[in-house]
Parts: sequence; C-alpha cells; structure tokens
Amino acid sequence: MPHDKIRITREGRVATVTIDRADKRNCLDEPMWDAMEEAFRDLSEDLSLGCILLRGAGDAAFCAGADIGGFEATGHPPRDPRLTGGFEGAVAAIRACRHPVVAAISGWCMGGGAGLALACDFRLGAEGMKFGIPARKLGIWYPYVALDMLREVVGYPVACEILIEGRVLDGAEALSRGVLTRLVPDPEIFSEAEALAQRICEGAPLSNRFHKQALRELRGPMPIAEDRLAAAGGYTRTEDFRNAVRAFLEKRKPVFAGK
Repeated sequence: MPHDKIRITREGRVATVTIDRADKRNCLDEPMWDAMEEAFRDLSEDLSLGCILLRGAGDAAFCAGADIGGFEATGHPPRDPRLTGGFEGAVAAIRACRHPVVAAISGWCMGGGAGLALACDFRLGAEGMKFGIPARKLGIWYPYVALDMLREVVGYPVACEILIEGRVLDGAEALSRGVLTRLVPDPEIFSEAEALAQRICEGAPLSNRFHKQALRELRGPMPIAEDRLAAAGGYTRTEDFRNAVRAFLEKRKPVFAGK
C-alpha cells in the first residue's frame, strides 16, 4: 500500500527509499512499516535495478524507531509476533531483497531504525550519528529476527551492552564495534552513499545478487522454537510496558515493578 511518508525515487539503476517524516525524527507508525515492507518487496522484483539506498529525510535522523505515541492507541504490536507484519515484515523484506541495500545513516538510528539499518548490506554512518536500542527503557522485548541480526553484526558482548546496559554508540564507536561498514564526515554522508550505490551498480548484477543470497544462506536458519517466538510479544501484557510508554509520553523517568 503506497504511503506518502515512504518515498521512492530513482536515478539510473539506483532506487532511493526515503523515510519522509523529519518532524518526527523519521519514526514509523504501523501503516509506514507496512509500506516499507511493500516497497522493498516490489523493488526486489525490478530486475532493472542494481542497488537500493535507504535513508531518512533531512540529516537529524535516519530513523528514531517506532512511533511510540501510537503504542497506546494500537496496543503495539497489534499482530501475532510469529507472523510477518509491521517491523518484522519490513526487516524481512529488506533482508530478502535480491538487490544490495545501502543504509545512509545520519543522526539518530534507534530502536526499530537500528533494525532497519542492520537488515541492510552496507551501513555508512555520519560521524555525528547515534546508534542504540532503548528497549529497556520501555519494557519492550526486541524481536528475535532483530536480535539475530544484532548478534551477528556486533557479537554477544556488544549486543549485551546495547540491549541490557543501554549503551548508545556514536559514529566512531559504531564503526569500531562493527555496526558500520565505514564512517564518513557528516556533510558527505549522502553523497558518499550515492557514490557507493553507483559503484555497486558497476558490477555484474547477477554476480551481486548471487553473492548476497549465498552469504545469507551460509548463515544458516535461525532455529527458534515456536513457543519462544510466540512469547516475544508478551511485553504488551505487562504493567511495566504500559507505565513506561506513559512515562515516555509525559517526558519522565519510568519506574519498573517487574510485572
């Protein structure tokens, strides 16, 4: 379903997907997650493309994650966590896309936005970027698909720092911890990402598609039991989650009761 906040443009063999909600730090609501999934599934079928660039509008944020303001209204997430949809569907579509995907990360890259970036094949970061997953502050349990990507990219110890300690990495730390493919000066982030996309397009498209798919397949499946997948959305039934969302909206520190 088309969405005016998920904007697709094209120049030659490069398609650019822009999260166009700069006034909200490019955070995504449920219809936007669905539109992101659809955009990447459609672009994957376009064999005239050679590369896809994912970015946020403006330079203050790549994506600040999910629209927390909508959590209370929707009972986020409203879907069975075992099924494709919402955040999980968008991430799965990016990972499954046959074309290489480049993330141009400027400013805030948090929560669900971090998941979008981790799903990409290349992550270019501006020096002033911030990367983190503040799930602990909201009583949220990050879904398995995103945990798997984070662990694969940064390893278990750094994943613990980001998720359990709540570390927010700046550009230099994100590069040293393996989050980024490379770090570039802030003013050059989008021009360098576009140049990288063009270099990718100079290669043989069938070769690029094969290598992307083969590298994914070599990772092997993620063997998570059905009951654990079902439990991943259980945080929506906790008092901690409801209280933390209210505290976030009221701009105060949450108090967690562990229930």
